[in-house]
Amino acid sequence: MMLKATIDADILKESIDAISALVTECRLHTDETGISTRAVDTANVAMISFHLKKEAFESFSSTKSELGLDIAKIKNIFGMMGKENLLALELPDEGHKLKVSFEGYQYSITLLDPNTIRKDPNIPNINLPGKVVLSGSELNNAIKAAAVVSDKIALGIDPATQTFYMVAEGDTDHIRREFGKTEVNFINGAEARSLFSLDYLKDMGKVMSRAEEVELSLGIDHPANFSFYLAGGNGHVEYLLAPRIEAD
Repeated sequence: MMLKATIDADILKESIDAISALVTECRLHTDETGISTRAVDTANVAMISFHLKKEAFESFSSTKSELGLDIAKIKNIFGMMGKENLLALELPDEGHKLKVSFEGYQYSITLLDPNTIRKDPNIPNINLPGKVVLSGSELNNAIKAAAVVSDKIALGIDPATQTFYMVAEGDTDHIRREFGKTEVNFINGAEARSLFSLDYLKDMGKVMSRAEEVELSLGIDHPANFSFYLAGGNGHVEYLLAPRIEAD
């Protein structure tokens, strides 16, 4: 058996939601430590790195393997689940179908050929000196507020005032949200400012809203890195989002 595991359905749903915020398919890697993936969206704007440790599962046994996962198929199953489901996953040796079982239901999901899915991207080596750690729900609320007036948002750190700020400007409207030192868990005060697409941040924000805290790393006209934990600390997600370059 390449994979045999049981997991709380909410933990698996949260994990799949984190991946589906950016991609519709991925190469899922399994080994004795857990499951992981790294994938880039079709426009090469955002990347996810995801790892769910075996400790997140009720039971877990796996050999080293690579699965091609159609995320929409998995998400469709979640609609059938109640709130307190334990879900079983099985993948036989050389199997091309993932068996998903819960509450008497048994799904057999045909996997994608991993060779038809883009290879895992390399993590770029980028220096992002600005760092702030804040509540995931606070971050998501500010993203939602900005989306009312614009399709883009500037994220930055002002070293003079030691504040993290989010600014969005539309054709006629403007919104600014500042987080002072007392409103965040950590800020290092290095100067940073970059502009980002809210289309991506809205989807990422829904996932990050569940995180107790999100570590955000920024530079000047550089990508942003959002790092947070899920599954009670047994799952880790990193989103890397490329900036929008402002026209002069």
